[in-house]
Amino acid sequence: MGNTTSLKLSDELKEKIGKLAQGVAQTPHAYMVDAIAQKVDRDEKRQDFLNAAEKSRAHFQRTGIAYRHEDVWDYVMKLAKGQKARKPKPIRIPKSKR
Repeated sequence: MGNTTSLKLSDELKEKIGKLAQGVAQTPHAYMVDAIAQKVDRDEKRQDFLNAAEKSRAHFQRTGIAYRHEDVWDYVMKLAKGQKARKPKPIRIPKSKR
């Protein structure tokens, strides 16, 4: 188990946590730990997403390689329907339009 951390909560929030925790058969402590863990996980995933987007943008700026929206949409929709689909062909955007 980890170190002890104190949180100052309003009486209103403590009351809400107590009621909600009881409704899901958890102690208020377990409820708060679970809520914090979920928030941390969500924020880590968001940061990973933003980092991947920045890496993708930098790659596009450097190479100009892109894909037409319609081609990607068709590809994804066919895959979602369980159909065979060819990967979209990349296109190169001139530096003047990046």
